[in-house]
Amino acid sequence: MRTVMIILQLVAAFGLLNVWLLRFNRSTAYRGGNATSMTEEFAAYGLPAWFTYVVGALKIGAALALIAGIWYPGLVLPAAVLVSVLMLGALSMHAKIGDPLKKSFPALGVLALCAAIVWGVTR
Repeated sequence: MRTVMIILQLVAAFGLLNVWLLRFNRSTAYRGGNATSMTEEFAAYGLPAWFTYVVGALKIGAALALIAGIWYPGLVLPAAVLVSVLMLGALSMHAKIGDPLKKSFPALGVLALCAAIVWGVTR
């Protein structure tokens, strides 16, 4: 079970880091609305630019906590819960602007990973 948990943590963490560090200013098929960057995506949702960086800091911090949680297990539950809440927010933003379901798949996937992590930690 520990190995499965570590794999889930790493997949979720590296997925978040990929989006927020490597693809921040790149267009993807999953950006909300017609956005071509993360800041444009948050603008499409009607959110202020500064909020992009707050959410980014939270997601990057949580991703690092999921990785560090391999050695410091007490970090895993709060990080997974935080990411779950943020993914619910992402899903609500996609719904708010009427994005097709396809654009929500990454958030749904990370939410599923984090839900499995929370389940694994609390069982």
